[in-house]
Amino acid sequence: MTQTNGRVMVVDDEADVRTIARMCLEKAGYIVIEAEDGEQAIKEIKQGDNPVMLDVIVTDINMPKVNGLEAINFFQQEWPHVPLIVMTGYPNLETAKELMKNGLVDYLVKPVDKEKLVAAVEKGMSQRGLSSFS
Repeated sequence: MTQTNGRVMVVDDEADVRTIARMCLEKAGYIVIEAEDGEQAIKEIKQGDNPVMLDVIVTDINMPKVNGLEAINFFQQEWPHVPLIVMTGYPNLETAKELMKNGLVDYLVKPVDKEKLVAAVEKGMSQRGLSSFS
């Protein structure tokens, strides 16, 4: 079994965005799980008897069904030690400030530069679980 850098979930309703993010992160050594919206993300994590252990979640905000903000609230309640990164095509300064204040690792604007995405995930990996000690 090969060593990986960690497990990242990419939640975005645009398949091409998920594909690019997955390819970029897999090239950097991560295992990537994709979900097309918050509802599918929650199902993916909770399927089977054992919830999927994630190291970082990268999510869009504007999505059908369960949007990114609802998903972020859910993730933060259920898995407070999993770092969250937002990747959005509709940046909003107020939303960004609010999310960063609530512990978001990074707020990326699409189209996301591949190096920025990998750097944000690496930053998230380094912050994993640190909040439990503060």
